[in-house]
Amino acid sequence: MQPINYVEVPHQLDCGDSVFPSVVVNDGSLTTQQECAHWIKSNLSELEAKLRETGAILFRGFPVNSAETFDEFSNSFGYPNFTYKESLSNAVRINFTERVFTANEAPKDVEIFLHHEMAQTPISPSKLFFFCKSAAEEGGETPLCRSDMLFADLAKQMPELAADFMSKGLKYTTQMPAEDDPNSGQGRSWKSTLSVQNAAQAEQKLAELGYSWEWLADGSLRATTPVLPAVIDMGNEKKVFYNQLIAAFMGWKGVRENPSSAITFGDGTAIPIEGLHLAVKLSEKYTFDLPWQDGDVALVDNYMAMHGRRPFSGERKRQVLVALAID
Repeated sequence: MQPINYVEVPHQLDCGDSVFPSVVVNDGSLTTQQECAHWIKSNLSELEAKLRETGAILFRGFPVNSAETFDEFSNSFGYPNFTYKESLSNAVRINFTERVFTANEAPKDVEIFLHHEMAQTPISPSKLFFFCKSAAEEGGETPLCRSDMLFADLAKQMPELAADFMSKGLKYTTQMPAEDDPNSGQGRSWKSTLSVQNAAQAEQKLAELGYSWEWLADGSLRATTPVLPAVIDMGNEKKVFYNQLIAAFMGWKGVRENPSSAITFGDGTAIPIEGLHLAVKLSEKYTFDLPWQDGDVALVDNYMAMHGRRPFSGERKRQVLVALAID
């Protein structure tokens, strides 16, 4: 059985005793999904240890070339499935199989800023699989950021802010349109987001999840989460900056001008603007831009690493698919 063949690639982050992300290349001996499944199961304990250590693993050169083969490859890890339909994601996406859907349908000139998947909701996945069906001609990298390293640096530079993040948590306020808007990075309607048919069902689901809300004149829904974590203690001397702050501050409409319109501490008080700027600045220091090649699969620990999407150009359609897991 083929051993795990780790390789180095340009611009990997030096994390002391490891690099980020880990990169595993198939030497050509794995040619079918059945062989891949056997290889994954045989090496699963080492792969999971590497994922816990580094936060992301890129698999390159494996026989994955379609949504269906990606479904099989990712399913071989045996993680419980977390479908797009049951999520509270506000991104517009398209399903290929029950497990596999597009990462985002936002226009190619729109940057999707760093975030932990669905950290702005009470229910979020623990692991993410990304598959590059076709890479962009130019740009379109997926930035991956080590949230433990970011938070450790932030705690050194602004210890009081770090303590507030840990003790107070966060609340997010989002506005869900009445209809899906594919031209927005977060344009999923409230019916789609909440998997409901009408306003009464929406209110029942929001109440069950601890939200507060108000209906707006245009039929859209403004909802505020219960208190959610800003930082999670991983229990191995690592604390991770597990939230949606950077994406909200940099990418949500009107938030840069008025952060409290969408993000506050859990007690409703304002987050210092200089703290948000520092988090953004530090994220650049701990980010690796994943330059996709057709057929690449990346497994990301959603607690350890944030991700995003760089803008792209060219005639070739960039298509990155995703499958989520929760365990």
